[in-house]
Amino acid sequence: MKAAMKPYPEYKVSGHAWLGDVPKHWEVLPNRALFAELKERNHPDEEMLSVTITKGIIRQKALLEGSSKKDSSNLNKSAYKLVCPHDLAYNKMRAWQGSIGISDFRGIVSPAYVVMRLRNDNIPGYFHHLYRTPYFAKEAEQWSYGITSDMWSLRPEHFRMIYSPLPQHDEQAAIVRFLNHTNLRIEKAIRAKGKLIALLNEQRQAIIHRAVTRGLDPGVRLKHSGVAWLGDIPEHWKVMPLQRITVSRCDGPFGSGLKSSHYTDQGIRVIRLQNIGHAEFKDSDTAFISPSYYATLGDHTVEPEDLLIAGLGDERHPAGRACVAPSFIVPAMVKADCFRFRLFRQRLEPRFAALHLTATAVAASSLLSTGATRQRTNLQTTVSRSVVVPPIQEQLTIIEHITNETSSLRLAISSAEREILLLREYRTRLIADVVTGKLDVREAARRLPDEAEELKELQSSEDDAENLDPVGEA
Repeated sequence: MKAAMKPYPEYKVSGHAWLGDVPKHWEVLPNRALFAELKERNHPDEEMLSVTITKGIIRQKALLEGSSKKDSSNLNKSAYKLVCPHDLAYNKMRAWQGSIGISDFRGIVSPAYVVMRLRNDNIPGYFHHLYRTPYFAKEAEQWSYGITSDMWSLRPEHFRMIYSPLPQHDEQAAIVRFLNHTNLRIEKAIRAKGKLIALLNEQRQAIIHRAVTRGLDPGVRLKHSGVAWLGDIPEHWKVMPLQRITVSRCDGPFGSGLKSSHYTDQGIRVIRLQNIGHAEFKDSDTAFISPSYYATLGDHTVEPEDLLIAGLGDERHPAGRACVAPSFIVPAMVKADCFRFRLFRQRLEPRFAALHLTATAVAASSLLSTGATRQRTNLQTTVSRSVVVPPIQEQLTIIEHITNETSSLRLAISSAEREILLLREYRTRLIADVVTGKLDVREAARRLPDEAEELKELQSSEDDAENLDPVGEA
């Protein structure tokens, strides 16, 4: 397959930075020659569609299912715009972030969205891939207007002024077939690695749960903890609410105190829910605010070795999970729905507390949290949450045991996560190179199996992924 992908024999200058050179036989046309804007309204009974950054256009019910997001659409939907299959729709305020795509569905979108329909017999799938590349996102950013990034808008008249490449019809079809085929295979590889990660995490969590709820001595005498989600614990362990072993605590500022528009490139680190992992601090997705603005918010300071607890979560990332603040984030603060506890460390080691709280978070949250679609706990509930308190030396021994017993699993998980990241980066780069003519895939598309054979082969690979022995693979 790689041998069948190579540059085109001849190129020409497109005249547009986001495209660079394009194949000599391709046209480059303004979008006004390719699309006509649609403003058809008065279809209030059609299903709502959402234009997302990650998946393009999906049914709104799929977006809302299992999340804390609510339907914010108007009760009167007569002004909403009709979208038909093969129409292009984009969010004017988020096109520069990738909120654009071709629809597979009939439905309606917000009046603030833009709907376009391809002229002539061009293939919608080609433009779906083209406009979801980082290249186009950068071009959309250049054409968007507004005072701040939260207000940038790609107006339809400016979308029409953007120039797009136009391969011949049969070449568009070859590109779409090749990319659809490749995407299916990459997605199945990602799913297989995702299943491997899930199984390795289950094995790791079982080791942790056993150690932080029963200790390391299999022959130890047990007693009932008196707490529903703790069950039986070693007889010599104590149980007490967090507030009894806490020096100080705080939560993040609520209401309109802190918004993404306040974020800066440096300053006070803002610790958010996505930074509180499963007993691990996640250093990705950083955010900062200026020291001067932080001074207006009150004391939400975080110091190294503070215990950080999530007040909001779901099935995969439960409320009540915890981690320890690392030294490198100072100065820092917690955001809303994040709690900071400074523990009395002669009684409770923060690393043990994080492991214990995370291991019991699912069971505890089912009893303590509120919320129909997502788990939520407040600071008052969290301070009263009961935790086990073994002797401090035993806590340190348990931490060392967990570190040793799970190190190989952590390495395997990290390796699989890196592989998923590389697969996604490869897919993004490949799509961008193909739709802008940097690679010629016409021969590769011709060599693909017919659809019946392809479906059978892909189904077989999916069955193999289901039967994968993750531990053996690691």
